[in-house]
Order: sequence, then C-alpha cells, then structure tokens
Amino acid sequence: MKIQVFTLFPEMFDGPVNASIIKRAREKGIIDLELINIRDFADNHYSQTDDYPYGGGAGMVLKADIVIPALAFLKTSDSYVVYMSPQGKPFNQKKAAALAAKPHLMILCGHYEGIDERILTQVDEEISIGDYILTGGEIPALVIIDAVSRLLPGVLGREESLHEESFSHDMLGYPQYTRPSVFQDLEVPPLLLSGNHEHIRLWRKKQSLLKTLLKRPELLLKKKYSAEEKGLLIELLFSEEK
Repeated sequence: MKIQVFTLFPEMFDGPVNASIIKRAREKGIIDLELINIRDFADNHYSQTDDYPYGGGAGMVLKADIVIPALAFLKTSDSYVVYMSPQGKPFNQKKAAALAAKPHLMILCGHYEGIDERILTQVDEEISIGDYILTGGEIPALVIIDAVSRLLPGVLGREESLHEESFSHDMLGYPQYTRPSVFQDLEVPPLLLSGNHEHIRLWRKKQSLLKTLLKRPELLLKKKYSAEEKGLLIELLFSEEK
C-alpha cells in the first residue's frame, strides 16, 4: 500500500513513522510511506503556501493554487484522497478497514484556519478523529496511518489477533492478564489458568460484552449479534456481574 501525506510540517512525523508498528510495516515493504512538503510546490520567493481569507477574519488559509497542483502531480487512477477535517465523517474501525483496502492513500493535512474551499474538489473524503480542535492535520494523519497499517496482512504477524481487538466486532476487548498469577493479593481469574480453551473463549466473549455494556453501551445498539452473543448478553443482563 502506498501512503502519501501532504503537510507543511513533515518533521512532525519523524519519530512516529520510525517506531513500532508503522516502522515494521515500512521495513517489510507492506506500506510505502512518503511525506510530501507542500512548500515544495510553492513557486514564490518565500515558499508561501497560505494567504489571508477573502472577506476578512483571523488566521491564514492554505492556497488552492499550491495544494491542487501538488495533489494533481502525484494523483493516479488508484489514488484516494482524504482531507483531515473537523467537518469530516468520524473515524472508526470500519473506516480504517475501508481505507486499508485502498492501494494508494493520499492524506492532506490542513493547518492554520483551514484550506481554500476549492481544494475540496480534489478530495474524495473528509475525515475527523474527534470533536475537538487541533493545530493541524498532522496528528490525525498519524492516527489514520497507524490504524490502517495494523490491518494490512503481514504487519502484526498474528492475523487472528485483529479479530480479538477492541471495536473489531463493535465490542471492547476482554480483560488481559500475564505473570505473576498473584500480585499484591490480586489474582488472575482461575479459569484462565485451567487450560480449558472453550471455557476461556466463552469467558472472554462474556467479559467483552460486559465491558462494552458498562463503558460503551451505545456500541451494543448497532451491533449484529450471533446467537451465542445473544445468549451471553441475556445471561449478563439477568446476573449480578454488572
């Protein structure tokens, strides 16, 4: 998968893209990540990429005559252009999976007061990572890259782990434990030490449902339940575990 990020501050990516999962994906050649400095496309003396907004107002706006040619220069028939915007659709796991299926992802990072509206004619989708204000689109772009990278085959190593992570099935993840089995009088649930894999699987699914019910109940309203999950949820609702 090819990912190109259009930004005024490529240095903001230096650490994150050279560590952990993203670094592994790059080293394996699973993702080809390229940081594009928008200033390189400015043909003026000061490499100016923004200007004052027509009609007045505070802040500066990224110029259409800089950004549109930059996108057009690298865009192909396989390209999918995303603009990180507070006005975009909320980012979630399903959106990450949809983006992971794109062969060429182009991510445009806004800055200052935003972009000239005409730039949106070159954008396929606007995406937001939350209802709050950030200085620019660089941090949201990193969120997209991380979430998408881990979904690509061969990145995590154990593909089955993808199906057990939070939000993979509109549920939060189940509790995890490791050694020691007892720490400061806190014990690992005995069932996890039993070696009974079927009982452990059911316990984990039940705990996942319980965590979601207590912490993010709105997720359960849109979930499509299997017969097993329906039974476990009914059992939870009429038990004293909550």
